[in-house]
Amino acid sequence: MTRTLKLLAPLALGLLAAPLVNAQSTCGPGNLCGASAPCCSEFGFCGDGTQCLGGCNPLHSHSLTSCTPAPICADETTTFKSLDRILTNYTMYDGNATTHDWVVDSGKVFLSNANELVLTLTKDNNGTRISSTRYVHYGTITATLKTARSAGVVNAFITMSDVRDEIDWEWPGAQTTQGQSNYFFLGEVDYSNSHGKTHDGLTDTYANYHDYTIDWTPDTLTWSIDGSPVRTLQKTDTLSKDGSYYAYPSTPSRVQLSIWPAGISSSPQGTIDWAGGMIDWNDPDYVAQGQFSTIVKSVTIKCAKETATTVANNGSLPANAQSYVYTTNDTNSGVVPRVMVSNESTNVNGATSVHGVAVGRTIGVVGGMAVLLGLGGFLL
Repeated sequence: MTRTLKLLAPLALGLLAAPLVNAQSTCGPGNLCGASAPCCSEFGFCGDGTQCLGGCNPLHSHSLTSCTPAPICADETTTFKSLDRILTNYTMYDGNATTHDWVVDSGKVFLSNANELVLTLTKDNNGTRISSTRYVHYGTITATLKTARSAGVVNAFITMSDVRDEIDWEWPGAQTTQGQSNYFFLGEVDYSNSHGKTHDGLTDTYANYHDYTIDWTPDTLTWSIDGSPVRTLQKTDTLSKDGSYYAYPSTPSRVQLSIWPAGISSSPQGTIDWAGGMIDWNDPDYVAQGQFSTIVKSVTIKCAKETATTVANNGSLPANAQSYVYTTNDTNSGVVPRVMVSNESTNVNGATSVHGVAVGRTIGVVGGMAVLLGLGGFLL
């Protein structure tokens, strides 16, 4: 089956290129950013300004208050009937989540004649990723989408926190009758104890829409297909080897949708094998359409209500709660970051100074677990 899509509004960005231009130094565990470029980007480079927005890792930045506060969750359904709520040039995003629901981080998107959002992968653009402007701190997220069907091409619908908690739905390679679920804590990958699972029995993920759901609570994580649960993870099953903490995703996360090239020469062999081999740029789908595509019909986000389970300080929240911020790690393990609900602005020029040093804030503590990672396929 060939899908013919009319390009209505091309939106192009170079994959990962811009974040590196202004980078001043690298950052990571034990290597924090300096005061002049305080914010550690998701790619491990220090900077300021817009680099202090989504993806800024507070654990590797100059201080926990260097990153701009993350916009608080809001219930919404995006049907992509227009591109009005999608910011195509991420360098123009200032942290104001009231003006846009999604940001194109890299690549190119367009609308089909059927009001579908098309994420493209070409030989030149290295894939496409969009991220929600608001963060989810527990809740139910459903994406209705169709996948590509070619070796080496990976489709993904995930949640990703700034400290790299990750919950995944992925569709690697030419398989069109299965999907894969996965999760990560603080970006840790344990090859001896894979968190990934494969779920068979889907009807052609290329030709047919399916509803893929992540239902995330403080105690359980459930992956569903078309309303039917296919996997449930209990937080109690994620106890660390030393018994001091639960390696369970618990920090506020952006919702991300992407299509990316795993089957290319620069990828590790394990990633290439996982994705079904090298990409064939003479694939009939690619030749006919001019791209490989992930096609998204809708995304629905239903936020969990903060309760005594997730909020400390007697469960109180500040008036006019707007954002999530990080504070010191929990006192029991020293590993799990704690997250707060704040009334601080999320605008890069409203909540921070030139170098991302936060101003005073009113907060209510949200009991958090930390998490840290990148796309699982890249780490094989």
